[in-house]
Amino acid sequence: MKFAKNMLLATVLASAVLSAHAQTVPKPKEFYFDEDKAAVREIVVVQGEGEALVQALVRERERGRKPTEATAQLAHVAFSEGRVDLGKQLYQVLLGSSDANGNLGRAFRWNYGWDLYRNKEHAAALEQWLPLLGTAGGPSWAPPTLALVLWKLDRKAEAVAWYGAAVRTEPLLWTDARNYGSLLPGWQQEDRDTLAEVLGAWQANPPRWP
Repeated sequence: MKFAKNMLLATVLASAVLSAHAQTVPKPKEFYFDEDKAAVREIVVVQGEGEALVQALVRERERGRKPTEATAQLAHVAFSEGRVDLGKQLYQVLLGSSDANGNLGRAFRWNYGWDLYRNKEHAAALEQWLPLLGTAGGPSWAPPTLALVLWKLDRKAEAVAWYGAAVRTEPLLWTDARNYGSLLPGWQQEDRDTLAEVLGAWQANPPRWP
């Protein structure tokens, strides 16, 4: 019986992974000029580090003027400290209590996606970012970010197609990986290196538009 239960659990988990990898990603549009500043921002209510920061955020969450933002920062801190389950629980509270199309709801989802991505949960990160595409005209973060995560998911043709949208939007910027430091200041170097692989694939075979 125990073996059967374990097999059932393994089947369910495998199905979940396959479903995540099979998420439908829309084809990129021609241009992405919208800075989307409301969503693409680091949420910081309290400066600090360590346990003092955690305690300050807990106080802000309980009686501060920005309790939801404090919860978001606390969720990020939880991820960065390896308390992933707690971080996910806090983010789920935020997503369930905020307008998915509102500025805060979109910022929560964007940040949650990055925390998931940095925890190597690439499919889950994509799941958070995809709904944001429909809440802004053409967010400039989308082409490089989706190119990055799709490449990690081994969906390389789609990754190159999305990178092509970045090049169409700003051809003088996105055809040289040396620009990534200024274009993507919040990214880790390993992520920039991965995007440089996408650029190399794009240069080898630039996709046609449309």
